[in-house]
Formats: sequence, structure tokens, C-alpha cells
Amino acid sequence: MKKIDLYHGSDMIIKRPEPEKGKKHNDYGQGFYCTRHIKLAKEWAVDSNRDGYVNHYSFDMSGLKVLDLGSEEFNILNWITILLEHRITRMNGPIAEQGLAYLTSHYHVDLSDADVVIGYRADDSYFSFARAFISNTISVEQLEQAMYLGELGNQYFLRSPKAFSHLFFIDAETVDHSTYYPLKQGRDELARNNYNELTSSIDYSKGTYLIDLIRKG
Repeated sequence: MKKIDLYHGSDMIIKRPEPEKGKKHNDYGQGFYCTRHIKLAKEWAVDSNRDGYVNHYSFDMSGLKVLDLGSEEFNILNWITILLEHRITRMNGPIAEQGLAYLTSHYHVDLSDADVVIGYRADDSYFSFARAFISNTISVEQLEQAMYLGELGNQYFLRSPKAFSHLFFIDAETVDHSTYYPLKQGRDELARNNYNELTSSIDYSKGTYLIDLIRKG
């Protein structure tokens, strides 16, 4: 039996999470998103002028079908394809449109059979890297580097009723926005600085860009 601690940052205490109450256009679809890192959960819980709560759960993973996007069978292109399929993204130009079609046909991952999905979390500030890649502005290698530098860690996405039945509420802690919102801002600023650095110049002679994938495909 494999039990782990999970945390979820929110503006409310959530003792019994419900699948249908999650946002439909989130990273991996509608469900419940958690992290094993309490500090990150605290950052996600607050806003500029609002305190929040970090909800603490025990999660029993035994008997569940787990799809781990960090395993050897998947790569960064599988992750970004899932992200682009679920989030609302404006396709600017023919390269982006053709690129999304190419990624969907070559790197789509069927999540329907999974109870739990483990993979990168894309904060809104880091989603700019996904948009830059689909616009052919940064390479695959730069995209992967940006995700590693982000130190966002993996998120646990609970998507099936069976997964929710394995999640047990332990307690909730109030999170002070005056302490954790500056940390949240700092992470966002780091993302913007990394983005500006990576996109300051395009060198098509180095790395693999989306247009290269389309041509090979």
C-alpha cells in the first residue's frame, strides 16, 4: 500500500473534493490538482490581498492506474500536446495551426484510462513558454530547459471517481498572503525573466523548432 501526502492551495477549505467542480480548461482537464510540496501549495492558495488555505490529504495510490508523464515512454512534446489540447490557446498564424495538428497526431496521450496523471504544472506565467514554442519562437530544448528551471515540480491530477475515493482529508492551514504572495510574485518574475532571455534572439541553426518537426513529419 503506497500512501503519500498531497496538498492543495485554495481560497477555501475543501474536505471532500468533487471532480465536476474543477475547471474544464486546466492543464490536463477537469479534476483535482495537488502537489507534494506544501510551499508551492501555499503560494497557489493566496492572492495579492487575500489569505488562503492549504488543504492536506493522505492519498492511497494502491490499485490505481497512474500515468506518469515523467516516465521514459513520454517526453516534453507529449506534455505540451496535452497542455495545448486542454487549455484555451489562440493559434496565431499557419505555423501554430499546423504545429498543433502535427503534435496532436504524433504526440497525443489518451488520459481516459488513467485514475491519476503525474506531470509538470504550468503556472500561467510559464504557459507563455508553451505559446512561444507553438509560435516557433523557442526550440524543444529551450522549452525543456524552461520547465526544469521553473522548479514547479510535479502535480498530481486526480481524474476518476476511484482516485477521489482514495483521497482522505487530514487538515487545513491558513496561509498568510503577506508572506506567500511575494514568493508567488517572485516565481512569476523569474518566469518572465527566463522567457525574455530565451526569446531575445532566435537562432534556427541550433535546436529543434516546431517547423523542423512539421517538415520531418
